[in-house]
Amino acid sequence: MWKNINGKLVHVTDESRVKFRTNISKSILNKLRDVAKENHTHVNYLLETGLKEILTLGAITIDKKKRPKDRVQYKTTYDRDLLEKIRTFAVKNNVYVNDVIEYSVRFIDIENSKKQGHKHRIIKKE
Repeated sequence: MWKNINGKLVHVTDESRVKFRTNISKSILNKLRDVAKENHTHVNYLLETGLKEILTLGAITIDKKKRPKDRVQYKTTYDRDLLEKIRTFAVKNNVYVNDVIEYSVRFIDIENSKKQGHKHRIIKKE
């Protein structure tokens, strides 16, 4: 993101974002990439809307025998606070974070996801 400091734009790293690597179903990931492209956003922004909704549910039930068999490694960034809440949620529900991420896909809110250029936004000096 960019900060306007004394009339000059200064590029800064968004400290609220953290890198995260997980395994996710390749077919789900491909569908999400198509949706993201159609809606001018990124997969992780879509997933974040679903993850926020999952947290409001309080609990989930996942049939561990029906986990996808086509999982691939997926690296991206997430909001630090949201990821911590999801980790706690996963432990509480006795599932893995990647299970929660895959489950969250059904709760994605495209209208409220951040757009592609969000990381290039300009903010005023804090």
